[in-house]
Amino acid sequence: MNENTHIPEDENNGLNINADENVSGTEHLTDPLGESDQEALEAELRESKDKYMRLAAEFDNFRKRTAKERIELFQTAGKDVITDLLDVLDDADRAQAEMEKSDDTIALKEGIKLVFNKLRNVLQSKGLKPMEAIGKDFDPDLFEAITEIPAPKPELRGKVVDEVTKGYYLNDKIIRHAKVVVGK
Repeated sequence: MNENTHIPEDENNGLNINADENVSGTEHLTDPLGESDQEALEAELRESKDKYMRLAAEFDNFRKRTAKERIELFQTAGKDVITDLLDVLDDADRAQAEMEKSDDTIALKEGIKLVFNKLRNVLQSKGLKPMEAIGKDFDPDLFEAITEIPAPKPELRGKVVDEVTKGYYLNDKIIRHAKVVVGK
């Protein structure tokens, strides 16, 4: 369609549209925005830019704050466990002092057993659970085989015969695999 083409008034809609703004007519396809419309759009643009800048700043502050909180969490993650273990340490210090001045081996053994039981109870209350290994089928996901020996009984073939180092779960997640001897 030519720029100077005049579209006649349509009988149905009553419009007299020109494709060129320089040609007289009642309506133009390229009607420029009025000044008030342009000012409104510029104000809306400024407002959107301001919102964007505020959101970007808020997100940056959030990111910095969460990074700082995460570092603090890692630094103090073991605080509860260590605080509870301080009582066990105090008991161990008292037991050591008693060992140096007492010759009653039965009482010393009993005291040391109490300290170890307290240690186990504190760790168990924090979610630590020992892994049962002896007599179980060897599972490489749970156990680390140190060596294989001839099975003392035929039913112990492929099973854990001895435990060199105990394995542990923390809240049902393996934190240390048991080091075991497997019967072959």
